[in-house]
Amino acid sequence: MKTEGRNPVFELLKTDKTIDKILLEKNPQGSLNKIFAEARRLGVRVQVVDRRVLDKESTEGRHQGVIAFTTDFKYASIDDILGAKSENGSLVILCDGIEDVHNLGSIIRVAECAGADGVIIPSNNSASVTEAVIRISAGAAEHMKVAKVNSINRAVDVLKKAGYWLYALEADGKSIYETDLSGNVALVIGGEDSGVKRLTREKCDFTVSLPLKGKVNSLNASVALGIAAYEVLRRKQ
Repeated sequence: MKTEGRNPVFELLKTDKTIDKILLEKNPQGSLNKIFAEARRLGVRVQVVDRRVLDKESTEGRHQGVIAFTTDFKYASIDDILGAKSENGSLVILCDGIEDVHNLGSIIRVAECAGADGVIIPSNNSASVTEAVIRISAGAAEHMKVAKVNSINRAVDVLKKAGYWLYALEADGKSIYETDLSGNVALVIGGEDSGVKRLTREKCDFTVSLPLKGKVNSLNASVALGIAAYEVLRRKQ
């Protein structure tokens, strides 16, 4: 797997993942020097190459002068996520049909910044954690436990048994600002076109929404998740 971009690669160096090698542009400047120094300190092999080599290796042409090569992304299990439960209440994010890599990358970034214990995605009809998702997450995917499951509905059942309250984010729900968000919280966010699937929504304990005051009738999935996750965080402080 390739990780491209200065911030994602620098974040990757903070993890315990095995990095096979790093390709670094000749005559590095600014943060590339920090990456080079940190990689050398950790004993990671660095190859200094011409920019055209990076352009050839780059998947999306946004390498910013550096590409790291690692093994495939290692998914966590739901048990791994449950094991990280904090004393003042845990936050878990479930993605029900998030197919756009930009949304998934942004959701993982929000989850990591808001202190969530993990993100759960389905095996089918969903984006996976790819090089693009890691880059879009600004490296947050390297620090966040992401579990891939066969069924989101079964994951909902597991979380309920573990003491979580499940909240589906939907436009016609009760305002999240008027909802009790204490205890262990699991937020379910659906795809932009389909929303949270009917059966999944029925399994959730609550349906909550964000007030919309403009003429547009919906928010981007990652933006909606960000607002909701930080409202949960605010209540826990």
